[in-house]
Amino acid sequence: MGLFIKLEIDQGRCLGLADCGKCLGVCPVKIFAENGDKPHSLEANEDECTLCGLCLDVCQPDAIGVVKLYEEP
Repeated sequence: MGLFIKLEIDQGRCLGLADCGKCLGVCPVKIFAENGDKPHSLEANEDECTLCGLCLDVCQPDAIGVVKLYEEP
């Protein structure tokens, strides 16, 4: 798991790779990878996230969540 952020993919809201998969192509630091028919985050790469929000912009609402581990809940 990343030290600063944790990416959460809601597999119920995600449309999957066949119907979407845009997060794989839009992420500038390649945090997402294929996992069968759904994407998953590469936990070892999560700290490379620049918080650009591109994945949030192209995916279904609430399909991806970025939890900032350095902020108080």
